[in-house]
Amino acid sequence: MQTAVDAGDAAALLAAVPAGRRVALVDPRFVGHVHALRLGLTDPRFAAAAVPGALTARPEARPALLRALRRTAAAGGAGTPVVEPDADPAPDDRTVPGRIAVALEAEGTAVRRPALGSLTATVPTDAALRAAAEAGRDAVDDEAVRLRSAVKAHDGFFTTFCVSPYSRYLARWCARRNLTPNQVTTASLITALIAAGSAATGTRGGYVAAGLLLLLSFVLDCTDGQLARYSLQYSTMGAWLDATFDRAKEYAYYAGLALGAARGGDDVWVLALGAMVLQACRHVVDFSFNEANHDALANTSPTAALSDRLDSVGWSIWLRRMIVLPIGERWAMIAILTALTTPRIVFSALLVGCALAACYTTAGRLLRSLTRKAERTERAALALADLADSGPLARAVAAVVPRPRGGFTAPALALLAALLMVGAALCLPYGSGLTVAAAALYVLLSGLVVARPLTGALDWLAPPFFRAAEYGTILALAARSDVPHAVPAAFGLVSAVAYHHYDTVYRIRGGTGAPPQWLVRTIGGHEGRTALVAVLAAVLASTSGFTTALTALAAAVALVVLLESIRFWVSSSAPAVHDEGELA
Repeated sequence: MQTAVDAGDAAALLAAVPAGRRVALVDPRFVGHVHALRLGLTDPRFAAAAVPGALTARPEARPALLRALRRTAAAGGAGTPVVEPDADPAPDDRTVPGRIAVALEAEGTAVRRPALGSLTATVPTDAALRAAAEAGRDAVDDEAVRLRSAVKAHDGFFTTFCVSPYSRYLARWCARRNLTPNQVTTASLITALIAAGSAATGTRGGYVAAGLLLLLSFVLDCTDGQLARYSLQYSTMGAWLDATFDRAKEYAYYAGLALGAARGGDDVWVLALGAMVLQACRHVVDFSFNEANHDALANTSPTAALSDRLDSVGWSIWLRRMIVLPIGERWAMIAILTALTTPRIVFSALLVGCALAACYTTAGRLLRSLTRKAERTERAALALADLADSGPLARAVAAVVPRPRGGFTAPALALLAALLMVGAALCLPYGSGLTVAAAALYVLLSGLVVARPLTGALDWLAPPFFRAAEYGTILALAARSDVPHAVPAAFGLVSAVAYHHYDTVYRIRGGTGAPPQWLVRTIGGHEGRTALVAVLAAVLASTSGFTTALTALAAAVALVVLLESIRFWVSSSAPAVHDEGELA
């Protein structure tokens, strides 16, 4: 820390700091909580941030900061305004850092101003104001505020009342021992994998241990996010780990339960894969709807207004959050049923609960979409196209065959394609060439869906329909094949493809766009993989080669997708965010 006598001296001192470091400018008269400064000066997600009397800039924003300081010095010294007072969006902050922040924004550099709530951050100009500021600071325990703010504002009932009351203290314990959120995330994954191994033993003791370990894994899963918020340790690697490990833990646990049931003579692999398919389709409904309406230019839906009114009634908020069966409630149900019942009952309850939750959430989204008057932006249309995951076959069709016009043609064609493909996989004789013909028609319809931008009111349904078609086809063909281990191989394939789809979602959320087109072409797109599985089922009908082919395809997709995902998330272009997760 160095003291500057004026803006010119501050510019000289900052220019001498190595280019790769973050710098901060703080008024020496600053009075406030330490955590207020943490929020303003240490969050790595923003190029520039400010609280009253303090300003920080990451390396990418430092050139603009130096230019503003030098203009201030040239204008006559540290106390000279660098913008007109009427243009000041923070009129209470007349300090040099405050005015420099306004100058940065005027130049086009976004400056983050975190909400401080009850925390104090001010620059008093006389003794009386300083005494009042110090009294206000001393009246608020910033450590208590820091602990409260470590907990996610909107979470499920189980997480809020059964985990967060003590997991926040575990997060603080980890912070004081210099543990990182990534280490806690990894510990959560390891715990869940041990739980899956315990379930795979197929014994009652193993099931009880698995349930307890799964709950412990969830506590650690909550702790990593709370530790990130408590210590402001957001990172690209943390975003990737937190975004993907939840799915890895859940799917590994499903596999462990299926293996344990098989040891007891009960084959529940179809139920396990069905639960995974249903959960993945639920998520893509949420993701697709949210991306379609992320930056809608208007929202006049009476359904949304009703939802807002219901949110004013305390009990209705918790009831609605529990109905959607968020991860906390879902994992608690799985853990308890694992310890007390059998894997078949666990999966049956999970399928029923997720199906009811899916009906509730999808119905609400349909009503909002049909009753709102909103114009979708180009960004939303691009996001939906990326979520559709169309490969070279569908894109070739889209390039030569125009989609019929109409507000609902895209979701109608996507639904028709999904029903046709899954229906053929379920109802036609297994191994029939007609299933391959249905796959060819599926490719044609898939191309028609994306032949025009997805800007219709219900076009966000296209990606979920495609996911249901692909996953459902793999499940149906593997289940009907009567080939040993075909369903476990299909489980692996759907897991690999689902990872690709989740990775696409989190890249879009981070503002960096979908995975590169070469990756989508390499793994075939949803229509290419669906058609390939249909061909394999026809060519390798009733032979062990179908299991081998599914396994090889799963390994190939997983290898390509994981390598590209790891390359991206450890690169400098990945977003520095910590995923907050979805309630569902």
